[in-house]
Amino acid sequence: MSTTESIDPTRSTRAGTLLSWSSGKDSAWALHVLRKDPAVDVVGLLTTINEAADRVAMHAVRNALLDRQAAAVELPVTKVRIPSPCSNAEYEAAMGEALRDAGGRGVTAVAFGDLFLEDIRRYREETLTATGMTPLFPLWGKDTAALADAMVGSGLRAVITCVDPKQLDPSFAGRNYDARFLRDLPAGVDPCGENCEFHSFAYEGPMFASPIPVVTGEVIERDGFVFADVMLAEPGNG
Repeated sequence: MSTTESIDPTRSTRAGTLLSWSSGKDSAWALHVLRKDPAVDVVGLLTTINEAADRVAMHAVRNALLDRQAAAVELPVTKVRIPSPCSNAEYEAAMGEALRDAGGRGVTAVAFGDLFLEDIRRYREETLTATGMTPLFPLWGKDTAALADAMVGSGLRAVITCVDPKQLDPSFAGRNYDARFLRDLPAGVDPCGENCEFHSFAYEGPMFASPIPVVTGEVIERDGFVFADVMLAEPGNG
């Protein structure tokens, strides 16, 4: 069975909301939006970890960088470890365990950074029904071009860690998510990557107490995707 862990379990004992945290820009922006809502108390992050690679699932972000993000937003992170490859049944079992544990600690809602994919939203809502938790979608239905401009304009910065080469040229892997990146995107590619054209790692912005110093390393192709490794710009790298 996959396990869960938290960098500081004592921080997540209050009733409140967990934020599904992919380590990318949309998760980071969702946190920024939720913190402005007096009716919502975000008490922690929830992230799936590829057990074999010890990295954030799909985004391929190093575990050490996830910990730095959690520290920078001053929230604990619950890590749901899943095998690779992972069946839907295995994923749901691991996530169910994490949510039951969170519910036992007083969590009553889970927030997601989804934008417009109806099937994904429906799946999340159906999954949470059994837990009794409320699903929240703070970014839902927003125009993604305007949203991308707002994120970049706020000072949010991210590195593109994964590209689907069937939808976007591999050269975009490792680039910064900024105004130039948005200008260079070809027509038909969503500026927020909502169709899984690309994934990112957020390292700076109004949701962080301080920027996370990072450097981009090797770019490789694996399992049909192009990944850019991101490391801490410090001795040891993590």
